[in-house]
Amino acid sequence: MSATLFSDIQRLFERTYAQVGINLEDCLIDRQRCGQLSRAAGAAARELSELARTFLRKSDDRLHIGIYYSRWLIEQLERNDPRKGLNDANIRSLISFVEEINHALHAALQFQRGVREIASEDYARNLELQAQVDTYLVLLLFVAFFRKTQKVSRTDRRWLRFHLFARQDAHAYADPNLRGRYMETTELAARYTLFLDALNGARRVDEIRIFHALEYAEKRQRILALMDAPKK
Repeated sequence: MSATLFSDIQRLFERTYAQVGINLEDCLIDRQRCGQLSRAAGAAARELSELARTFLRKSDDRLHIGIYYSRWLIEQLERNDPRKGLNDANIRSLISFVEEINHALHAALQFQRGVREIASEDYARNLELQAQVDTYLVLLLFVAFFRKTQKVSRTDRRWLRFHLFARQDAHAYADPNLRGRYMETTELAARYTLFLDALNGARRVDEIRIFHALEYAEKRQRILALMDAPKK
């Protein structure tokens, strides 16, 4: 079977962290099922993106995962395949695509480690922060691949950071909890990825593996400590 963009990204995350033990493409759901799960999730879910969503549900000590992508988002990625080049026409769609895979993968890994409180706010913030950090690193890999022998430039990094962090508008959420979640996690991810940019490849992998295993409060504390550390 030929590899898909989805399977390529899942394998990349699994090589970095751990095997999740399932093919996450089997968790894809259609628009009708997305509507059913969104209604069951309550009023706050209406504010989440209609382009892509990940649904998590615990039942009989099993984690059920549903990943939804809108037809429009898939068409954008098919028309402007990121594997042929990353540009203004496909970067936002790729960000949404990667983040949902990341949510599902880290939710499954946490569940395997015994995490069961999937309805808590810290749990949601943990997944969101991790996804923003990992997505930034995936975007860097895409840029580096097409740069080939050239280094990823500061301009490249500014462009990626603009689309992933600066364009986020947490104030667009009416729900104060969602607004606070996205304001905080975006700020923390932006700060942490600046720190990662200063590391070489081997140290970066070691660091993100340590980071991924932390609870949200520990991730936040680690980033705040880095922000307060004296500049060398």
